[in-house]
Amino acid sequence: MNVRRASFAGSWYPDIPEACEREIKQFLGAGALEIPEGPWVGGIVPHAGWYFSGAIACQVIHALKTGTSPDLFILFGMHLHPDSPNYIMTEGAWETPFGEIAIETELARSLTERFSFRVETTRNHAKDNTIELQLPFIKYFFPKARIVPMGLPPKEASLTIGRTAAEISSEMGMIARVIGSTDLTHYGFNYGFLPKGTGTSAVDWVRNENDRKVIEAMLAMNPAGVIEEALANQNACCSGAAAAAMAAGKALGASAAVQTAYATSYDKSPGESFVGYVGVLF
Repeated sequence: MNVRRASFAGSWYPDIPEACEREIKQFLGAGALEIPEGPWVGGIVPHAGWYFSGAIACQVIHALKTGTSPDLFILFGMHLHPDSPNYIMTEGAWETPFGEIAIETELARSLTERFSFRVETTRNHAKDNTIELQLPFIKYFFPKARIVPMGLPPKEASLTIGRTAAEISSEMGMIARVIGSTDLTHYGFNYGFLPKGTGTSAVDWVRNENDRKVIEAMLAMNPAGVIEEALANQNACCSGAAAAAMAAGKALGASAAVQTAYATSYDKSPGESFVGYVGVLF
C-alpha cells in the first residue's frame, strides 16, 4: 500500500510508539479534564506541537470513544485562504508511530466526483501539520478506523462539502466522526499581528476578547459565523476546516457544542508572540 510518510514525528510529537503512548497516558492522567459524557459526533482540536496543545486534542478525540466505535474519521484541516483550492487524499495510507491509517477510498472518490479537489498522493502533497498531529491519537484510540483527510478554505462552499461528506458516509452505512483542526489567534511580531501592543494586556485581550469571539460562534454551532469571525479578526488560522467539521457534525445529528479546554502557548512559553488553542465537542 502507498504510504504518506509522517513529516512531524520526532519533532512535534514522538516518533516511536512507546513514547507516544506515555504522552497520551499523561494527557489522560492526573489533572485530565472532566468532559461531559457523549455520545459526541465530532470536535474541534488545535494542532501545535504536543507539548503546547497535545493534551487538548487528545482529550477531545478520546471523548469520541463514547458510543459505537466509528468506522471512519472525516478530517478537515490545512492553512488556506478563501481563494485556495480544496485538497483531499483518495487512496493509500498515512504513517503514524502506531501503524498506518488507511484512506477510505470509496467515500473520498465520491467527493471528488461531486466537487473540485486538488488530489494529493502519498508522494505529492503539501507538508501539513494540521491533520498529521491528530493521527496518532486516532490510531491509538480507534485502531481500525479509516480516514478521509481534506483541506478546505474559509468560504461557504466548504460547508456544503462538509455536509455532503457526512451524508455520503451515512448513505454508505458507515459510522463517522468528524474533526476540524484549527489554532486560534496568532499574536505578536512573529505573525505580524499586534493590535494591542505587547505585554500581559495583549495576552488578556487574546484570551478574553479576540479568541472568545470565534469560540462563541463554535459553541453556537454557527459554521458560517466561524468563517466570518476569523476573516474579520484573525482569530482562527483554519476556519474553513473548523466550519466544515461543524457542518458535517450537524449533518450527523449534532445540535449543541461544549468547550473542553482553552489555553495559549504563552502559558508554557511566555513571550511577545503566542497562539491560542481550544477544544470543542459537538
